[in-house]
Amino acid sequence: MAPPPPTSEPNSSTVQKVKSNLVLRSKWAELNGAMGDLGTYIPIVLSLTLAKNLNLGTTLIFTGMYNIITGAIYGVPMPVQPMKSIAAVALADPSFSVPEIMASGILTGATLLVLGVTGLMQLVYKLIPQCVVRGIQLAQGLSFALTAVKYVRKVQDLPKSKSLDQRHWLGRVRRAKRVIFALPSAFLVFVLGVVLAFVRRPRVVHEIKFGPSSIEVVKMSRHAWKQGFIKGTIPQLPLSLLNSVIAVCKLSSDLFPGKDFSVTSLSVTVGLMNLVGGWFGAMPCCHGAGGLAGQYKFGGRSGGCVALLGAAKLVLGFVLGSSLAHFFNQFPVGILGVLLLFAGIELAMASRDMNTKEDSFVMLVCTAVSLVGSSAALGFLCGMIIFVLLRLRDWINGKPINAIWKHEGPDEQV
Repeated sequence: MAPPPPTSEPNSSTVQKVKSNLVLRSKWAELNGAMGDLGTYIPIVLSLTLAKNLNLGTTLIFTGMYNIITGAIYGVPMPVQPMKSIAAVALADPSFSVPEIMASGILTGATLLVLGVTGLMQLVYKLIPQCVVRGIQLAQGLSFALTAVKYVRKVQDLPKSKSLDQRHWLGRVRRAKRVIFALPSAFLVFVLGVVLAFVRRPRVVHEIKFGPSSIEVVKMSRHAWKQGFIKGTIPQLPLSLLNSVIAVCKLSSDLFPGKDFSVTSLSVTVGLMNLVGGWFGAMPCCHGAGGLAGQYKFGGRSGGCVALLGAAKLVLGFVLGSSLAHFFNQFPVGILGVLLLFAGIELAMASRDMNTKEDSFVMLVCTAVSLVGSSAALGFLCGMIIFVLLRLRDWINGKPINAIWKHEGPDEQV
């Protein structure tokens, strides 16, 4: 008797899951949500394009693909953001050029991939208390909000990461209020920015050229690998662990209780993104709790939200390439500040579930140190030290050992 033919049910269920993940819950709301992360994405990518000759076309193409793939995998508006610490080092250090940027991104991605594949990331997730994670989220949210206010109040020199003079219209408070409250969505805010970009410099149309940028393999010397690891990977890794993996997993479970998320899968996807795109000059990328909060705040509820954004990036990358930088250089950064402000507020509000004085104290110390020291790693270290000291006090006072290290997060899935 011949054996039965192999069934195609697993493949069929996978296809059905992908289709379900990409279904738009509401077309206009999802389109609106797709714009919610641009307040972080555009300033960083544009700054590196103008200051370091980052290939904007290649970055748009690869991040567009990442958006579509992560949307299909997770079924939520999982963001794809530039690695902020690496970007900050590149903008501050003249010797840190494209090869060093790519090397640092590849090494960071490789480390996260190893942590995810070996299961060590799950162990890290279980050991880090929720109050410390909330402290990192609160610090990132407040940082976004402060940056947003800076974008709105002052003219920005993005390539030099400096604020210049006050905007001349800032004194017209009443008029500004009418303008802001007349804009009902992130999509309209972005469209307004596009219109103002052309109004500010109509000749920018003639500087845009059709056709994709050439995609080439970046040559990285031994010196570039060394500098990339020391100056880029080491400061970026704690931020990626905390904000791009652990905090995103926490926030995803908060916002989408019915979805299954794990730090293992998030760590693997961040690792693969950088191991693929880094060799070709695409900006090192990660997920981010702020981006997820922003897209959710403006209406993103499905993977189709970021898939729409990814499709738009692919079209722009293939049709206009790096010449698009001339247009974005005229884009009013103050408009992006509006998007960034609400993303920061949404992320900061995730910390409102601290129910005890001890947890709130740890969270606030972690937040304060992160903001004052401009380092999530330093805030994390101080938060963990205080958390351990408080738990030792409880142990000395006679609490049972199983109640001391209590991790009150959502159930972890592998």
